[in-house]
Amino acid sequence: MPQGLGEWFTTTPLGQYLLRQETAYFDSAVANVFGYYALQIGLSELDLLRASRIPLRCRIDARSGAGILARPTELPVAGNSVDLVVLPHVLEFGAEPHQILREAGRILMPEGHLVLSGFNPWSLWGGRRRLPGPASAQVPWNARFIRLLRLKDWLSLLGFEIVGGRMGCYVPPFRQERWLSRCAFMEAAGDRWWPGAGGVYFLQAIKRVHGMRLINPRWNTRLAPAKKSFAAAPQKIADKPKTSQGTQ
Repeated sequence: MPQGLGEWFTTTPLGQYLLRQETAYFDSAVANVFGYYALQIGLSELDLLRASRIPLRCRIDARSGAGILARPTELPVAGNSVDLVVLPHVLEFGAEPHQILREAGRILMPEGHLVLSGFNPWSLWGGRRRLPGPASAQVPWNARFIRLLRLKDWLSLLGFEIVGGRMGCYVPPFRQERWLSRCAFMEAAGDRWWPGAGGVYFLQAIKRVHGMRLINPRWNTRLAPAKKSFAAAPQKIADKPKTSQGTQ
């Protein structure tokens, strides 16, 4: 994750415009995920787990300021131990995006949740990235945008099932706030008229483990066998009549 991406999100008009949509999506996506451990990998300047109900939350980054200092390709986390992993724009800035996904899948528990965001190359934002000039070497345009279909294939190969997602930021990547405000109407029209052309995409996936079977207690549903014989009920024995001694 480059040093300037978090600063771009918080200080530039375009970054702030995108950040409002990203935080809204992550807040809604993580709010209904339950468990014990949640990790945010990358962008440690931003708290994208703030709406999570999971008690133990931590941010992992290779730069100072994170709760755990580590590379996303080599996470010092035990396998099958995390309930929620958040990947905000980590894949397109990583040298090995497939390995990052593999690590996320390794540490997630079966049925664990993965929430990620990425820049869409088939959008106005992707076209801006291909324009020549010195700005193309700056964040976020120096990233390697990953096609959504390719990312879905990677997730499928790693055993993830996609359960949600959406596009966002249909406005052109203007640098001025006034132009972004004037084109805000494109957000409402984008989902209807050009749903695949959003500047960013969001995905939610669940780690599936094929062949896993929940072990339930074996309840004996058979009725108890009826008893064939019953103990005799006690009966009172009648007293014998007394005879007189003088009777022969």
